[in-house]
Amino acid sequence: MKTISKCMFLLGGMLLFLMLGCGQQNKEASTANAPAAENATAAEKTKGQAFIEGDVGKPNVLQIALGSQDHTTLVAAVQAADLENALVNAGPLMVFAPTNAAFDALPEGTVETLLKPENKDALANILKYHVTPGNYSKEFLKKFPKLGQANNQYVDVTVEGDDVFVGGAKILASVPAGNGIVHVIDKVMLPPTEEE
Repeated sequence: MKTISKCMFLLGGMLLFLMLGCGQQNKEASTANAPAAENATAAEKTKGQAFIEGDVGKPNVLQIALGSQDHTTLVAAVQAADLENALVNAGPLMVFAPTNAAFDALPEGTVETLLKPENKDALANILKYHVTPGNYSKEFLKKFPKLGQANNQYVDVTVEGDDVFVGGAKILASVPAGNGIVHVIDKVMLPPTEEE
């Protein structure tokens, strides 16, 4: 009888050990799957040609913005609006890129409000208002009274001496890109509302 009791005790101990071991494995598996799910979400966000790295040729308009310390707010806005892939397509694209100082000149709280997820569409509309199909130098832009923007609205082009203004924003510099050109501007251009 003692032998049977010992065997039962050992068998029970082994079962308990196995159950605890399986429970720990399931816990580890579910813990290991949590980062995998987070990584899958992050991977979805970084899909597309904007995230392919190459070492040949001129940088595209997005890479130029990413490499500029004067355009960190613009880059944050492009990322918040999920427009990275649009800025690396074959183009050609003209991007009118407001500087950080141009964003700072907006009324207080404007940038923070636009960067909120619920304002993604409004932010995308503003950013698309800064993009024109084509690849025109500052000099060539002097020939155009208006430009059609990527958000299907138009922006006025004016000339004052050697200065060119697009939507009231002065072109400060121009940087050729592999898929177009980046014109650095001193103001954020806001699309006209329907009432205007």
